[in-house]
Amino acid sequence: ISLVGVLLGVLVLVVVMAVFAGMERNVKERLLGFTPHVLVRTVALGVPGQEDTPPWQDLAEEAAKLPRVAAATAFVADNVILDVGTWQRPVTFRGIDTSDAAQVKGVSDMLDMKNFPDSSADLGLDDRAVISSIVADQFKLRVGDTMRLYSTRNFEGVMQAYKATEKPVVREAYADDWATVSEVVRDRWSEDGDVSTIPAPELGGAYEALGMIFNEDIREPEREMIWNLRSAMEAGEREQGGPVYRFSAEGKKAVVDAFDALEKTDAEKLDAEILKGLKSLVLPKEAVVAGIYSASQMMMTPELFVPLPLAQDLAGLGSEVQGIALRLDDPYEAEQTAAVARQTLGPDHYVETWGDQYKDFFRLINQQRVMMYFALSFIVLVSAFSMMAVMFTVTIQKRREIGVMKALGAAPGQIVRVFLYQGMLLGLLGAVLGVGLGRVVIHFRGVVQVGMRLLGFDPFSSQLTGFDVLPAFNDPVEQAVIG
Repeated sequence: ISLVGVLLGVLVLVVVMAVFAGMERNVKERLLGFTPHVLVRTVALGVPGQEDTPPWQDLAEEAAKLPRVAAATAFVADNVILDVGTWQRPVTFRGIDTSDAAQVKGVSDMLDMKNFPDSSADLGLDDRAVISSIVADQFKLRVGDTMRLYSTRNFEGVMQAYKATEKPVVREAYADDWATVSEVVRDRWSEDGDVSTIPAPELGGAYEALGMIFNEDIREPEREMIWNLRSAMEAGEREQGGPVYRFSAEGKKAVVDAFDALEKTDAEKLDAEILKGLKSLVLPKEAVVAGIYSASQMMMTPELFVPLPLAQDLAGLGSEVQGIALRLDDPYEAEQTAAVARQTLGPDHYVETWGDQYKDFFRLINQQRVMMYFALSFIVLVSAFSMMAVMFTVTIQKRREIGVMKALGAAPGQIVRVFLYQGMLLGLLGAVLGVGLGRVVIHFRGVVQVGMRLLGFDPFSSQLTGFDVLPAFNDPVEQAVIG
């Protein structure tokens, strides 16, 4: 009975720890297939149209020279609204540089070819996507189906536009500043032949008032009109230190016309123009499902993989990217490469490894592993107490034999060793048999799972774990320690 107790305790610990180790290794392999081993970001990257910003290709070329770097490609990740039929929900996506064979292979290795044999990771440059099995199940999507993707960046623009329509026109919303501008443009002109003049201090005050209105949250058409009025004012010429600005007849007309355009604005017409322009802003991107990969609730993966150009459009980046993804010849050397990158690229660049990106996730897995080890160790502890009870009983039962041995001159240590060796033999056999049978169970775990499912008991559902057969990894050192 004691032998079986030790055997079962060791067997359970060996099997559970091997499964946890296998799942951790498998999850890491999947993540490293598409996740940057080292990610380099800068403040300038991801800001479309920013002046004097070097192209991201220059940073990629510089980063590719770092030690152990096998490839340096663009990185784009964001979220969108997925719309299929009457169903909508936000999902995350990751851009895949289809010119990088390693990234494509990483996604290809994840494909669920058993349930979706038509799946492919060949995204090309078209609007195609590889989706997770969870999304496919929720939206009833299959390979070849079409889905619509609404960029969340668009909704930010929509909200800003709608907020602007709730305000009155600028001449009413900023009446004091507008009164200053109106007084100057209407009443401060002086005619000097073909030239019109305005006092420099007053024109400067009107120009500043317009600048303050321009920086407020106003309608875009009015912002453009204010820009035109300020540009017309800048056309005036002023002698160095002179008291007035001089405008030609055409220059004065440009100022007055720009002012009149703002003076005659109608809120309803402006709002109609804004809302009409939003039609092109919120049009969705249609993407075809090229493949479906096996996902699980236990692993953090993007719900969509899309080609890089589509990812840039959905993230509102234009031709820019969010960072440079570095793939190494050995991902477990990421910390050393990151340290060199921080020194080489300088303090303006943010460098993080795949371990940094998924630190909380792997900490959770490790914590679950430790808690499971702690809980299951009580089985071994119980079997140890069972063995102690058996040895205690045997010792009492052998009182007569002990007396005979002592009468024959046996030392107390010799008698103790008889029972000690008996306990050690039980523990050794239990540990060896437990480790051996545990490895047998691990080897035939697929058959065990099938049998459990036939009985209607499936604690390791593939929908939860993402694996039809639980992964496992035999660590001889760990199993020896358990024994």
